[in-house]
Amino acid sequence: MTQQARLFRFGLAFIAGFIAVLVFHQGVLAILHAINFAPRPPYQTAPTQPFGVPQFLSAAFWGGIWGLVWAAVTLRSSVNRNYWLTSLIFGAVAPTLLAWFIVAPLKGQAIAGGGKPGVMITGLLVNAAWGVGTAILFNWFAKRHVLSQ
Repeated sequence: MTQQARLFRFGLAFIAGFIAVLVFHQGVLAILHAINFAPRPPYQTAPTQPFGVPQFLSAAFWGGIWGLVWAAVTLRSSVNRNYWLTSLIFGAVAPTLLAWFIVAPLKGQAIAGGGKPGVMITGLLVNAAWGVGTAILFNWFAKRHVLSQ
């Protein structure tokens, strides 16, 4: 793979990860909230620190960053069952563990959602949806050459 192709792949991965938060991550959160499983509604507009960006856009930015990590993990993967399974597991586990054990304490929040099963399951589900959504969008973009190389 050439350097230009690798950069293009990572650019697509960032965009796919960003959009996957807006569509898949927040979509699953909307469903979980609608069935009274998740207390927090999707598309939170409360400002984040230090720049005052709405929470859902901040989450989308970080979804793009995670998309870069996802691309590094799946760099040599063929699009087959293992690719989809890797995307699902990566999405469910990596960002969730980081949020539980690094981000939450830095923000003064309880580790692992305070051990509340509903909060923990919600984190795993929305991030798993992000992982699969990133894979779907990345493949759709790549197959259609949505962005020129």
